[in-house]
Amino acid sequence: MYSHEIDYKIIGEDIQIVEIELDPNETVIAEAGSMLYMEDGIQFETKMGDGSQPDQGFLGKLLQAGSRVITGESLFMTHFTNRGVGKRKVAFAAPYPGTVLPINLGTTYGNTLIVQKDSFLCAARGTQLNVQFNQRLGAGFFGGEGFILQKVQGDGMAFIHAGGVVIERTLNNEMLRVDTGCVVGFEPSINFDIQRSGGLKSMIFGGEGIFLATLRGSGKVWIQSMPISKLVQRLSPTGGQAHKESGSVLGQLGNLFED
Repeated sequence: MYSHEIDYKIIGEDIQIVEIELDPNETVIAEAGSMLYMEDGIQFETKMGDGSQPDQGFLGKLLQAGSRVITGESLFMTHFTNRGVGKRKVAFAAPYPGTVLPINLGTTYGNTLIVQKDSFLCAARGTQLNVQFNQRLGAGFFGGEGFILQKVQGDGMAFIHAGGVVIERTLNNEMLRVDTGCVVGFEPSINFDIQRSGGLKSMIFGGEGIFLATLRGSGKVWIQSMPISKLVQRLSPTGGQAHKESGSVLGQLGNLFED
C-alpha cells in the first residue's frame, strides 16, 4: 500500500508541533492523544493497528497491535481523514518539549527507519509500524534505547519526536559513540550496540556513564541532545543540575558533606 502524500508545516522552535494539510480523503495516522487541533471536515477514528494492510484480517491486526503494546504504546491508533470538499488541517503536539523531525521514508535505506519506542508521533497512512528487537544483549541491558525498538516502514512522510536539539549525521563506514538514550533513530544499515565507555577510572570518575551507544556502518543517524530520561533527571532536586560534577562518583560524595 502506497502512503498518502501529505503537506505539512513545523510550527515553533523549542516546543514544536506539526500541522498537516490533508486533501479530500487523505488520512494521517497518529499516536492516541497527540492531536492538538483539527479543522471542520476532519473526522477521526480509533483503529487497531496502523491500517497499512487493510486486508490482513482481525488476527493480523491484533498481532500488530500487540507488538505496539510491547513497545509501550497504546493498543490503538487514531486515523484522521479529511471528509470535506477542500483542504483541511490537523495538528499534532509532542508529549514533552523538543523537536519534531520530518523524515521521508522513501529516501531512507530500505524505506525503513529504526527509532526509539516512544518517539513516533504521526505519519501518512500507508506507513507500517512494527516492533524491532535489538539483537545485542548488551544494548538490551544497558542501552537507553533498550532491547525493544520500533521499526517504521513506508514511502511517505513520518514524523518523529526528539528531546532538545536534533543532529543528523551521515556515517560512511565510520563509528560514532553516543551517550546512551540520546540516539533517536538510525537507518537499518547501521549497526547499533552498547560498549563500555573506557577504562575503569574513566567509568567510575568520568561522569559520562559506564556505557556508551556505538553506531557503526554507513547510513544516517539522528541524535537528540535532551532525551526525556535526562530531562527528568536534570529537573529533579537531587538530579544532575544540583551540582555540575554530580555525574561522577566524586560529585555524589560531595553531597554527603553539605549542611
